[in-house]
Amino acid sequence: MITLTKTTAEPASTQPHLTANPYYSGFPLAHDTYNAITAASDGNIYYVLCSESYETGGQMYRYDPLTNQTHFLADLTEICGEKDLKAIPQGKSHVRFYEHEGKLYFATHLGVYEMIDGMERLPVNPPLGCKHYPGGHFISYDLTTGKFEDLALAPEGEGILTMTIDKARDHIFALTWPLGYLLDLDLKTGALKNLGLTCGKGEGGTVGDDYRVICRSMFVDSRSGNVYFSNSEGDILNYKPGTPAFELLENADLRLDYFGHYDPTRPGSMGYNWRKIFWHEEESVAYGVHGNSGYLFRFDPEKEEITVLDRITSLPSRKSGMYDQFSYGYLGFQLGPDKETIYYLTGGPIYENGRRVKGASQIAKGAAKGLENLHLVTYHIPTAHYQDHGPIFYADGSRPTYVNAVTIGSDGSVYSLARFMHEGSEIQDLIRIPNPFAQHH
Repeated sequence: MITLTKTTAEPASTQPHLTANPYYSGFPLAHDTYNAITAASDGNIYYVLCSESYETGGQMYRYDPLTNQTHFLADLTEICGEKDLKAIPQGKSHVRFYEHEGKLYFATHLGVYEMIDGMERLPVNPPLGCKHYPGGHFISYDLTTGKFEDLALAPEGEGILTMTIDKARDHIFALTWPLGYLLDLDLKTGALKNLGLTCGKGEGGTVGDDYRVICRSMFVDSRSGNVYFSNSEGDILNYKPGTPAFELLENADLRLDYFGHYDPTRPGSMGYNWRKIFWHEEESVAYGVHGNSGYLFRFDPEKEEITVLDRITSLPSRKSGMYDQFSYGYLGFQLGPDKETIYYLTGGPIYENGRRVKGASQIAKGAAKGLENLHLVTYHIPTAHYQDHGPIFYADGSRPTYVNAVTIGSDGSVYSLARFMHEGSEIQDLIRIPNPFAQHH
């Protein structure tokens, strides 16, 4: 058990802003995490800290807001029974936790890559004595007993990149990396179906030919049990469980002028893919965001209808008219506990001497093209009220960076995972932003 400390220096910025408290969980190798944080019904915050090491896997933690303490729960590689395998470890989780019947469901992914033709690929030449990556695992964690269960292994040594759950029918759906298989795991029987490739050869394909960036978010229509995801060409794909294959929707797609124009065969953006999407149970529609453009939209699967609602980038981004610096857009997009407010952690341009600081013009992967501020934007669905709560700084004036996860605690606090300096090294770990609606700037 580690008691967390907070920085107490006064912020360097005098502009209206939010202050994030960084917490060190005790993992010095902690690297960039995508999605893997959730506020559970027991009041605790569960998260994974990722690893880029060939020796050490990602680590899972639980933070208790009432005691301000974090507990180490497990090493992902050990959970998967691969501690002594001497293979590429389970370096990260790339998916949200989904709570269902007293358990958290999630999946594992690899955290190390090999640069091949200038791109991050599945390692084909691991270090001497290290076996190839065995594949990602589907895992459950019992909130009462603390027991982990290894549910299934992804096929063909693929990591698990994208996941959602159908709680009513006990199915998990996932997309793998680097090739992009669609998987269907029946939690009642343990049977795992591989429904085939969903987007060319995924991120293992040849640039300019069958390379396609893989969708990072999918949802289930709770009425039908159908699962929906997108591809970089802008198609919306639908899989009806029990049928032999997925299909494209005929009457709705994401090839909208407002989203921009993309060559799906080339890396550096998510293309026409939605970046993040969730099912809104009360309205029986989905709400999503397109990553590069930052447009919020509503998708009605029954009507096969997309409605663009607002651009929910930060206020400085809206004014500049430019895309943000993170080339894929942001995964910190989630419905709050009130079921009415969307929370979005997004980028905002930095201005020096009145001029916007520019980043690289092109980048070949999902990464930041340059430094930017982190902003919290909320969107109240019933009133269509957009609000930028301002940039977010640490107490010493430095900026949280590489933020691609969000969850909301029971008291309205916003939790994420972000980079900051710890004892002379840059790590990524838990941050907490006090309830933005309770703060006076």
